[in-house]
Amino acid sequence: MDFTPEIKDKINKLQEKYEAMGQDMSAYLDGLLYADFLTYWDYIHLDTLLSLQSPKTPFPDEEIFIMYHQITELYFKLCLHECNQISTHQELTAAFFTQRLKRINAYFNALTSSFEVMVNGMEKEQFLKFRMSLLPASGFQSGQYRMIEINATDFTQLIDKSQREALRNATIEQRFEFIYWKFGATELASGKQTLTLKQFIKKYAAQFLALAKERENSNFSALYHQLKAKGEDVSELGEELRKLDLYVNVEWPLSHYKSAVRYLEKDPTDIAATGGTNWQKYLPPRFQKRIFYPFLWTTEQMEEWGKGWVLSVLQTLRK
Repeated sequence: MDFTPEIKDKINKLQEKYEAMGQDMSAYLDGLLYADFLTYWDYIHLDTLLSLQSPKTPFPDEEIFIMYHQITELYFKLCLHECNQISTHQELTAAFFTQRLKRINAYFNALTSSFEVMVNGMEKEQFLKFRMSLLPASGFQSGQYRMIEINATDFTQLIDKSQREALRNATIEQRFEFIYWKFGATELASGKQTLTLKQFIKKYAAQFLALAKERENSNFSALYHQLKAKGEDVSELGEELRKLDLYVNVEWPLSHYKSAVRYLEKDPTDIAATGGTNWQKYLPPRFQKRIFYPFLWTTEQMEEWGKGWVLSVLQTLRK
């Protein structure tokens, strides 16, 4: 068989590659010769993936609950994959930043639009029964979601709004004590930390603190200002950051709020969320006023943050 010049060139390049590593190319060609063809199911470990659902109860809708949360965590992993590319890029440009940020926004768009699975995709009676077997586990305990927040903004913006100014120059450790989500996992009656929160802090606190220190000068907010100071055109980047701000701090928590109202709102007393989290105050964006990029919004926009979304959702769900 005659080899084309292109094939010969590739063989020569392979030979150079393996020689540079002190390897025998013919041994690798033997491996290629005897190896089986790759299949789709082996490549993505499909059988393993489909075996990762282990319901705790006989209620069919619990599998929906499990699978949707697993899908969510895979999307979060995609987001963090892009976050890492942005924050560790050696010669970051506004164009690269914007391109990768568009990917993250696409992931969050998929997440928020698909959350109807959680709002209307389960029978309320089933949910209220199988959820009791999940205690104290809660979607609140998503470590990846908190890591996305840390990558996205100055750590001070994640502090409870009543403490932000006072702790703006404090250490990471001091600010972490007042991070906003700690106040969303307190017992409704006593105000003490729930077991859900204690478990979460024990598992992730060290990772969160390490990441916060690592991203002190390479979070999205800091990188935006650095690129702007260099004279780069950051107008499109700013628009994508605004979208991310709305997705993470309004649309995503509002999706959860819709679900909570659907399953947990009850007269005369609302049902406590899994793990006892204070969902009535924790989820609505207008209460938290968590805003990643205040320099990209007007004062009026920030004052009305999330208010319209929440009111429209309540009107829709209560019809």
